[in-house]
Amino acid sequence: MQQSGTIYLVGAGPGPVDLLTLRAARLIERAEVIVHDGLIGPDILGLARPDARLISVAKQRARHTLPQEAINALLVREAQSGHDVVRLKGGDPFIFGRGGEEAEAARAAGVPVEVVPGISAAQGAGAAAQIALTHRDASSIVSFVAGQCKGLAEQDWSGLAGKGRTLVIYMGVSTAPQIAEKLMADGLAPSMPVAVIENAARPEMRVLRGLLAGLPELVEREAVKSPALIVIGDVTARLSRHPDESQDRSEVRALLEAIPGHARDDGDSA
Repeated sequence: MQQSGTIYLVGAGPGPVDLLTLRAARLIERAEVIVHDGLIGPDILGLARPDARLISVAKQRARHTLPQEAINALLVREAQSGHDVVRLKGGDPFIFGRGGEEAEAARAAGVPVEVVPGISAAQGAGAAAQIALTHRDASSIVSFVAGQCKGLAEQDWSGLAGKGRTLVIYMGVSTAPQIAEKLMADGLAPSMPVAVIENAARPEMRVLRGLLAGLPELVEREAVKSPALIVIGDVTARLSRHPDESQDRSEVRALLEAIPGHARDDGDSA
């Protein structure tokens, strides 16, 4: 009987290749099959070995290359064929990455699965824009919510944003009017500062600032496109900056080569 491969659910971080973890980079370099999201850039995919099969399962709002159930089946099928599979996701696999569903599918099929965390979109965006999601003078609580989900209007977000709190909204560009209306209806002040971070941690990043009441107009006027995060709270009114250019792929390879014990063709699972 053919031995099953392993499915690795790997977080690719917010975009730049040099924000990968070392473990993620090593797995990408060795993988036989890489199943990746649409936000994974060419610099990261360029770390793959020449004979690796790259399979895109890019998702856009209301249009998926493959439905999630088909992605689950694809991962299991490739692993059961004896291939080690890297499922490469932007950010972190377990923060709005559907990694939990894929891990469950692997376990149900008896396929080994490992999870490699990545810098989440919220962490990457906050760092790139120098918006501290927590701050002793402004916020001791941070919450993540999805701006596109079933029953959005019926969800109770009261207490998630306000004084001493930071709210980070994923996938909220298209629902910005409903989000602003919902939060104000739940008692949040229309004058609460907000920031919209588009293409976080990339050279083309934009950080747009305003107030909660003007969030829909800000998104429309500036023609904000995904990927973008909405951050709500007093922390957004503090220091900001633009990101530095990321290192190119050769620099990343040189960095990896300098790590003791690292080799492109080693057989360990680290």
